[in-house]
Amino acid sequence: MSNYLETFINGYAGYAGYLWSEITNPSWHNYFYWLLMVSGVFFLLEVVIPWRKEQKTLRKDFWLDGFYMFFNFFLFSLIIYNAASDVVVTLFNDGIKSVFNGFDLQSLNPMQSWPMWAILITGFLVRDIVQWLVHRLLHRSEFLWQFHKVHHSVEEMGFAAHLRYHWMETVVYRTLEYIPLALLGIGLHDFFVIHIFTLAWGHYNHSNISIPYRVTGGVVGLLIGIVLSQNLLDTALCLDCSLLSQFGLVGLTTLLGAVVLGPLMPKLFNSPEMHIWHHSYHLPEGKRFGVNFGLTLAIWDYLFGTAHIPHDGKDIRLGFPEIEEFPTDFASQTLIGIKRK
Repeated sequence: MSNYLETFINGYAGYAGYLWSEITNPSWHNYFYWLLMVSGVFFLLEVVIPWRKEQKTLRKDFWLDGFYMFFNFFLFSLIIYNAASDVVVTLFNDGIKSVFNGFDLQSLNPMQSWPMWAILITGFLVRDIVQWLVHRLLHRSEFLWQFHKVHHSVEEMGFAAHLRYHWMETVVYRTLEYIPLALLGIGLHDFFVIHIFTLAWGHYNHSNISIPYRVTGGVVGLLIGIVLSQNLLDTALCLDCSLLSQFGLVGLTTLLGAVVLGPLMPKLFNSPEMHIWHHSYHLPEGKRFGVNFGLTLAIWDYLFGTAHIPHDGKDIRLGFPEIEEFPTDFASQTLIGIKRK
């Protein structure tokens, strides 16, 4: 028990030091500045090419969503989640070792020998389907829906709405997604890459922009090319490849993404045109628990019959019944589902 208490205490000190290091030491592996950079890009896009032109750039609750962004990704981890999660992870790993006679998730996992692109794709697909299932659970469970209402209290959509959610959702999502990722042996670096990609796509889904599918297909092709250039070109397949060859590969995958993936993007990946219907005030008949649950991929909704895009949804009303009585300040929203009515 003393070991777990020490882990709990070290979790606070370790994360506090990590957070300070993140802020004071900008780098390509620094999540704090990735969050700022991704958010800044989508803010500029909403200024330059807004989908709903009549909506103000600093829309309703813009600053509230901005605060949620930093609270959920940094302050909540510092105040509550990180130390507790360290204990849970330690307990889980110790339990696995005791049940399976010393089995070590990381050292004995066969994925260690896989190329990075295969690990990233596998980790991304597993995490996305788990998140889709958890998202459906948030809508079907009356208890969890009380927390999820905070996210659905958005009445004007913008990129920062992506990160307006109750702190309890962090507990639910991270707890349920950790187990399959841990069993796969997904490393911290791999998870970081996957998380940055899904962060950017989540911003996109909630943003006040509409981009042609060939462009988004090209972006996916670009990212695939970058990963391949960092992995395949360092192998025996291409020992003498130059920087020009790497740029050529990235250019080729970008072109293929635009041409091949472009027409398929509406069925493969989520988008503002699709996700806006998830936030619709008026749900379609027979879909009282909601539609379009995908966080990054759209394929799960099409596979399981929860996809719904009757038209572009540009000006539909957002929210849920009785949203007029829902608290509008951060302090009151954090107590939703905790404090008795």
